[in-house]
Amino acid sequence: MDISGIILAGGQGRRMASSENNVSNGVEKGLVSFLNQPMVAHVAQRLQPQVNEIIISANNASERYAAFGYPVIKDEIAGYAGPLAGLHAAMQLAKNPYVLTVPCDSPLLPLDLAQRLSAALVASGAEIAIAKTAMQIHPVFCLCSRSLRPQLEHYLAHGGRKFEAWVASLHAISVAFDDNPHAFANINTPQDLIELEAAACAY
Repeated sequence: MDISGIILAGGQGRRMASSENNVSNGVEKGLVSFLNQPMVAHVAQRLQPQVNEIIISANNASERYAAFGYPVIKDEIAGYAGPLAGLHAAMQLAKNPYVLTVPCDSPLLPLDLAQRLSAALVASGAEIAIAKTAMQIHPVFCLCSRSLRPQLEHYLAHGGRKFEAWVASLHAISVAFDDNPHAFANINTPQDLIELEAAACAY
């Protein structure tokens, strides 16, 4: 399966605003240091072996993200419409028939994410495969076909913003990842950063 990996870094990061990397009253979370390198670098390093290309979705600090060597794209929809807007824009740029999204603030994402999601997608005949741990769904970690872009565009054009609601409108398959309790942990606050760094060092 040929896959474009999309790193979603288009949010405003307001809960991390105590960091020194302030952008528009928030923080570029992907550029915040995690274990001595930017979070987006950790994400890209773990994602790159799993996909055919990487695209970074970022609405601010485009030049800083471009320095990592990947194409950077902004949302086509104004007003920070959320991760779905990033997926929508990246679907247009992606060179491969499938896209895999991951957030920029989950630096311990699974090294076999693409493999397990793609296997489930093919086996089930679903339109989209999403990760889950225990009873928690992680819809921003999803694999789907680029052919869903018109449907996503319609959803966004009619005011839809929630990733979970869009996924619920599709034939979706969830895939269990219960072997690593920290794989989908995301960093929203300075305290989250401290705790996940400690957990990563101990794991």
